[in-house]
Amino acid sequence: MGHKSGFISIVGNPNVGKSTLSNLLVGERLSIITSKAQTTRHRILGILNSPDYQLVFSDTPGVLEPNYKLQESMLRYSKSALIDADVILFITDTVETPGKNLDFINDVSKSELPVLLAINKIDLTNQEDLEKLVAQWKELIPKAEIFPISALKKFNVDNLMARIIELIPEAPPYFDKDALTDKSERFFVSEIIREKILLYYQKEIPYSVEVEVEEFKEVAGRVNIRAIIHVARESQKGIIIGHQGKALKKTGTEARKEIGVFLGKKVFLQLYVKVSKEWRDKDNFLKNFGYEQ
Repeated sequence: MGHKSGFISIVGNPNVGKSTLSNLLVGERLSIITSKAQTTRHRILGILNSPDYQLVFSDTPGVLEPNYKLQESMLRYSKSALIDADVILFITDTVETPGKNLDFINDVSKSELPVLLAINKIDLTNQEDLEKLVAQWKELIPKAEIFPISALKKFNVDNLMARIIELIPEAPPYFDKDALTDKSERFFVSEIIREKILLYYQKEIPYSVEVEVEEFKEVAGRVNIRAIIHVARESQKGIIIGHQGKALKKTGTEARKEIGVFLGKKVFLQLYVKVSKEWRDKDNFLKNFGYEQ
């Protein structure tokens, strides 16, 4: 058998474990993970290489009804993933109610592509309830092959991976065999900073923030990074900075540590906060931040 290559689109609702599973399948921590919905905003490719195959996993934002242009862009990533793939990997879990965002589920069901449906977090349920879930999902997406899994416990993920490899076609690699992702170091630096904001700030603040890496320079074995934290309203700037700058300092300290590990180098990180009014609804900001228009 010849070399196999394929694109696998990972789709589903927010907070079902798409990024956790994507990172597990790729074997690298490419997507940031928090307990908050809408953690993933971009479509992030993770590339898994072996001598016999190249699997290109596409982690997409959770499907939701958009309230502003940023979320419209996020939904486009998810919908386009149903077309630009060899296999659709639909993720749900044992917590959410089957049928949520039914329009998107119908699009998955109508797709001509193979559909693997992973029911995640089975460690949180029992056999009887799991069997009911399987039956409900079989009715919603009859063509889907269903895999009960636990990404956190790494249960049944090997069987899921084996089926993915079976389904992808024979083809030469689409990317260099040393490639891990299509994203730049700058992108992952901004994501690490945004992850800390998701972890340390409450309510609407994390969803009103975008991080822009303005400077990324390596000097004498050290990487100097200057990043701007954009907020949507003036009142949010003070919250991000905190009393006597303590909140921003904590964010910067924790982000710097993780960026240093990620890059494998010493890091000097400067963070600034800027009010970019209602950036989530403005095309020029969204385009500048790398979102599809």
